[in-house]
Amino acid sequence: MNPYGQEIKKFISSQYLYAGTRIALSIVLPSILLAYFGLLKEYFLFPLATSFVGLTDQVGPFIRRRNALLLAVLSLTFVAWIGMLLAPYPVAALLTLIVFGLFFSMIGVYGQRLMAVGGLTLVVYSIFIDGHLTQGPVAKNILVYALGSLWYLLVFLVFSKLQPYKLASQMIGENYLELGEYLKLKAEFYELSVDYESTYSLVIAKQINIKNLQQDTREVVFKTRTLVSESTTTSRLLMLLFLNSIDLYEKLFTSDQNYRKLHSAFDKHHILEEISSYLQLLSTELIGIGISLQASAKPRPQKDYKEAHRKLYHTFFELRKNHLSAQTLEDFMALRLVLSRISSVTEDISTIYKIGTQDIRMAKSLSSGLDLNLFVPKEEKLSTKVFRDNLSLKSYHFRHAVRIVTALSIGYLLSLVPYYSIGHSYWILITILAIMRPAYSTTKHRNLLRLYGTLGGAVVAYWILKSTSHPTVLLSILLGSMIFCFTLLKGKYAWAVFFMTIYIFIGFNFLNPGNINALFRDRLIDTAIAGVIVYAVSYFVLPVWEHSQNPLLMRKSLQANTDYLMLVCKRLQGENIDNQNYKLARKEAVIALANLSDNFQRMLSDPKNQQRRLEIVHQFVNTSHLVTAYSASLAQYASDGKYPELSVANWQKKILSQLETSKALLENRPTTSMHNDTDNFISSAVEELLEERKEQLTEEKFLDHRDPTLVPRLTELKNIYDIMELLLDVVREQRKVLETFHKEI
Repeated sequence: MNPYGQEIKKFISSQYLYAGTRIALSIVLPSILLAYFGLLKEYFLFPLATSFVGLTDQVGPFIRRRNALLLAVLSLTFVAWIGMLLAPYPVAALLTLIVFGLFFSMIGVYGQRLMAVGGLTLVVYSIFIDGHLTQGPVAKNILVYALGSLWYLLVFLVFSKLQPYKLASQMIGENYLELGEYLKLKAEFYELSVDYESTYSLVIAKQINIKNLQQDTREVVFKTRTLVSESTTTSRLLMLLFLNSIDLYEKLFTSDQNYRKLHSAFDKHHILEEISSYLQLLSTELIGIGISLQASAKPRPQKDYKEAHRKLYHTFFELRKNHLSAQTLEDFMALRLVLSRISSVTEDISTIYKIGTQDIRMAKSLSSGLDLNLFVPKEEKLSTKVFRDNLSLKSYHFRHAVRIVTALSIGYLLSLVPYYSIGHSYWILITILAIMRPAYSTTKHRNLLRLYGTLGGAVVAYWILKSTSHPTVLLSILLGSMIFCFTLLKGKYAWAVFFMTIYIFIGFNFLNPGNINALFRDRLIDTAIAGVIVYAVSYFVLPVWEHSQNPLLMRKSLQANTDYLMLVCKRLQGENIDNQNYKLARKEAVIALANLSDNFQRMLSDPKNQQRRLEIVHQFVNTSHLVTAYSASLAQYASDGKYPELSVANWQKKILSQLETSKALLENRPTTSMHNDTDNFISSAVEELLEERKEQLTEEKFLDHRDPTLVPRLTELKNIYDIMELLLDVVREQRKVLETFHKEI
């Protein structure tokens, strides 16, 4: 598939374009109808209400989305009414703004969905206390606004009824798209000119994206009744595909090879380049699967990857035939395991094609045997106790609410200063709410993106309105801009603001033609004022710096890694570990690692004086990543305890001693005698077996067996042994990092 064509198909079939188009059409179609009858200016509150309720529609299970939209209809309509009443009374409006600001910012303690409702509620109140957008009787205006709010709710209910599986299919497809991009990054490690540091950084960033997407998809898939309770072929097939994507991610996540050593041994033979090319091919297949799922189509192979797989093994066998010796044995064993993992991923892709196109009976017989509720992100229950408990300066939510109220109050007071004569002063408050986030680093980033997007969009919109006044052309541009804005709002904020500015200019021009210069001036001035306010308030008013969260996130990651690794070791020893507990431990380890990595990346945007112990935290993040990755590598073998030669219990005891010491350091507990680096570790029978094999290669002729499915037992034993050694080295290094961290606290 052409890369550009692939990108276009990804975009066209995505949930973001689908949702953006739905919201845009919900706004534009009633507007066209009203304009046809000459009523748009009188009833423009109808599409305005539709747009705000649509923006509160967050991805999730149907019932949660429906309930959130109902709440949005009520809260947005209520504050619009209050805003209309208080618009002539600035003092009363300011006091109510403070009360609403605290309350609707604090409901974010109940999750992202209510945080979105609260934020948009404050946006609506900010618009209506300005007073310039409403004329005529309050009762009529509020009725029109309420009907516009209910209109989007009706559209949502109809689309959900007509396409109950659409969102789940698109989100599962997006998981495969991300896995394809992740595999493409992993392929770079086998290229001759690989930059290890930058590639590792990109890999970690992609892991954060995958974690967030998996969390959202779990909520949609595991909390949607039609997927969990109904026994339709479609629901079972989608569930199977999502569970498969999680297991596939574990295989791709493994980092059990020393890439530098592989390059040193095989660069001159070019087989690593072939591996990279083949992984790129598999990446294309995964992306194709993702696009098909997003488009609700059956996935079909993009290329003959099976033939490419056979050619890769042929290259390996020829290379082994000509160069295997006692000196190169360990290098070829490592390469053999790389190919084994690649074969496993290839088999998974073949299974996906089989499920999607032929053997539907596989989906009908699906039974995960898991309590799916345990895998869904937990949201706070709607209790007043949770709200009251967060009314404290120790609460990040409360500190954020205070910053919101402070910034809104400053913005509103500035908008009342007659000297500036700003015609759209409510844009200051809207921009404050759009930019400000709980973390300073995120706020700073959005502030810059908002500025870039607004400036670019204003210039383009100004040029469009100066170039043409044809209603059909302007309406087409407005609809396109709306679709792109709502589509890009989550992932490409600067571009979303760019298109938002264009459709705002055109929309206001329809309502009040010939006022382009004032629009241009007000939009840029208001954005600049809001940006300065947000920056100052975020920096000086109860700021939350990322370094303050590091100790907690480090403890969570360390504990999750310990739990996951211990279950893997027990399975290696043949203990019967419940599959559900194992999968839960794996999920928690991956999530904890991604949260820690994400927090570290945000810390890099904090002021230099707030990037405390940056290098130490960076080292801890890297070692945590390796512990999780090596544990996932071991998990590929952890099935029936068939490796008694490895003395896994002794390895486990040694590694656990280091991890317990690290936990004690993080928890500020005594660490005396919890580890002893001078102990002689038990020698492994693997080394003896390896020496025997080298002697055989020296004394006997090599037998050229060419079975791609056969991985010699000694190769597996050697790989597990190497991973155990690497794990022990990494947890020792992590303990040393925490000793330094402990001293600097």
